[in-house]
Amino acid sequence: MQYREIVAVTGLGGLFQLLASKQDGAIVRSLEDKSTRFVSSRVHNFTPLESIEVFTTGENVNLSAVFKAMQEQESKFPLADAKADNNTVKAYFKNVFPEFDEERVYVSDMKKMVKWYAILKTNDLLKFEEEETEETTEAEAAAPVEEEKPKKATKAKAKKEEATEEAPAGEEKPAPKKKAAAKKAAAPAAEGEEKKPKATKKKKTEE
Repeated sequence: MQYREIVAVTGLGGLFQLLASKQDGAIVRSLEDKSTRFVSSRVHNFTPLESIEVFTTGENVNLSAVFKAMQEQESKFPLADAKADNNTVKAYFKNVFPEFDEERVYVSDMKKMVKWYAILKTNDLLKFEEEETEETTEAEAAAPVEEEKPKKATKAKAKKEEATEEAPAGEEKPAPKKKAAAKKAAAPAAEGEEKKPKATKKKKTEE
C-alpha cells in the first residue's frame, strides 16, 4: 500500500485505499477498521490525496508538503487533537506551516488534515521521499529502452542499404557470361567455314 493509492470519499469519514475502479464506482478499504466495501460514484466522489492542493500566501502547495512539514516538526510541535477548539488548531498550523492562507483555509479543513495525518502515520504511509525515488528510478529505467529502438532501426536500414548495394553487383556478373557464350557460338561457325575450303581442296586433288 502506498500514499498514491489513498483517496478521500465525500460523505464518508477517514481515508481509504483504492482497490479497484468500476464504471459505477469503486472498491475501497478503510484505513481505520480495514473493512472493504463498494462505493457508488453516483452518490460519492473520490479524491486522491496526491491531487489535493492547499492555499498559501504564495503559490498553492500539494497536501503532501503540509504533511511533510507536520512530520518534520512533530518533535517540536506535537500533533494537535482533531477535536480541539479552533484557536488551538489554528495555533498549531501557524507553528508548523505559517504559509497557510487563513482566509481561504478553513478550520474544518485544518482539523481534517490533522485527522488524515494521524491515520497515515498509523498505517506507516508518511514515506513521500521513498515514493518519489521509486518514480524517478522507474523513469530512468524506462529511458534506455526508448533510446535503443532507433539504434535497431538504424541497423535494419544499414542492412537494407548493403543489400541494395550488393544487388547491382550481382546483376553485372551474368553480362560477361553472355559475351563468352556468344564467342563460343561464333567459334563453331568459323571452324565450319574453314572446313569447307579444305573439303574443296580435297575434291580438287582427287580429280
